[in-house]
Amino acid sequence: QVQLVESGGGFVQAGGSLRLSCAASGRTFSIYRMGWFRQAPGKERDFVASITWSSGVTVYADSVKGRFTISRDSAKNTVYLQMNSLRPEDTAVYYCAIRSQPGGQYGHWGQGTQVTVSS
Repeated sequence: QVQLVESGGGFVQAGGSLRLSCAASGRTFSIYRMGWFRQAPGKERDFVASITWSSGVTVYADSVKGRFTISRDSAKNTVYLQMNSLRPEDTAVYYCAIRSQPGGQYGHWGQGTQVTVSS
């Protein structure tokens, strides 16, 4: 019922920037909070950033604070992740996900978009 499509990944040199987008669509769904996660091969999936849909309250992982900015366009059901000062350790597949209510889980996930940062 909910489809999430990430885009904007690619190859970038260390110190460069990328902006990821995630568009949500479906006949019936609700968004309390939308988040970005990332996963490198052989590693666990890690939280990156999130934003509440109604108020725009943001949360960031310590590893990206000051470098990444999450934002949303509620009218378009789209969340963005502006990534600046990229580092090789940021290389991963980036996923967006939806939490439908407070205290709930991120139950809806996109297919991911690859971000590769070279040194």
